[in-house]
Amino acid sequence: MGTWIFSLTFVCLALISGVSCLTVVIPEVKYEYARGDNITLPCNFKSNQASPALVIITWTAEGVNGGEDVVILTHYSSPDRTDYTSTYEKRAKLDVNTATGKADLRLYSISLDDNRRFVCRVQIPGDDEGIPADTTELVVLVAPSPPICKVEGKAEYGQNINLTCRSEEGSPPPTYKWDRRSVENIPKMNEPRTTDKGGILSLYNISKDTSGYYICTSANKIRSATCNLTLAVMPPSMLGSVGQTAGIIAAVVAALIIFIIVIYCCCCKKKGQDEEYTMGVKEYRDNEPAENGERRAPQGDARTERDTRERRDYDDPRSDYDDRRSDYTERRTDYDDRRSDFSDRRSDYDDRRSDYTDRTDDRRDRRYDDDRRDNRYDDDRRYDSRDRRYDDREYDDRPAPPANKPPRRDYDDD
Repeated sequence: MGTWIFSLTFVCLALISGVSCLTVVIPEVKYEYARGDNITLPCNFKSNQASPALVIITWTAEGVNGGEDVVILTHYSSPDRTDYTSTYEKRAKLDVNTATGKADLRLYSISLDDNRRFVCRVQIPGDDEGIPADTTELVVLVAPSPPICKVEGKAEYGQNINLTCRSEEGSPPPTYKWDRRSVENIPKMNEPRTTDKGGILSLYNISKDTSGYYICTSANKIRSATCNLTLAVMPPSMLGSVGQTAGIIAAVVAALIIFIIVIYCCCCKKKGQDEEYTMGVKEYRDNEPAENGERRAPQGDARTERDTRERRDYDDPRSDYDDRRSDYTERRTDYDDRRSDFSDRRSDYDDRRSDYTDRTDDRRDRRYDDDRRDNRYDDDRRYDSRDRRYDDREYDDRPAPPANKPPRRDYDDD
């Protein structure tokens, strides 16, 4: 590009005699430096005037994300003066020589904020034709930070997992690569279905053979950094299976309980409605009777003809219910009459039973008196025979009674 500009300058001077032609050139389109370096962006200019009285040099930086350009410095050859903006006052310096056409920009401790385009512009009064400005791009290189390796998913048989690798910083953006090694630290090829894109290594239907060491390398133009992890694929956790089974059982039991409660509430509601219908809770009360034996709605009640028809339909089943209830009352009255007849017959039976008991008691008393009389007669006969036996014996021959024997009673006195 610089050669093309110098050729254009030569053509400009050759074709336009007597007319000044200014040319500003930056040798390279892009400059790459590491973060923290002190750098120089060269800028050369050439004018048809051998010793111009005034030269104005300006360096600007393009705004970030389409913002306004930032003026870094402005130099005036007469008087020799350079004005810096506050942002670059301690980080920028102009290396200038108007006689040789030198206007280099020096930047100290560059950072990622300096990743932008820079413009060198020269203004000379009386020499404003040609190419008064040129542009270059500064790329600040940043080594990748140590990446972080993670496992996303459960490292269990039959699962799909991702191994992620990410560096927090790096300019230009780093590229990532995964390498696999066996337990014996021998390089090993990944399975055919495995994908490695943007630092994400996707593993499908993993098994015990998927276990091993995995190394991720993050690299750009400056240097590289690595991280590694050990993947151990295990059988499915029994505790997790038991927990899932218990959760399913609990959900089924809860659903069953809710279903039973709903059924019970529906049954209770239906039973309550049946009881209300049976007990005659739902009835219409009218203030005054209407013609033809019908009941009329109270004044002010805006019932429609349909309401009256529905009410009439409701009264018919209720009248049937009242008829059945009256029949039941009559049957109950008949039952009460039969029960009273039974009570009368039972009272007659009790009276006859009491008469029988009285007669039985009389016969028992008479029988008892006869027995006592017979016994008394026998005693009299026994004592009479004893008296006759003792009377036949001589009184003197009889032994004397004991002293403690009670005196003899005369039974005849009885």
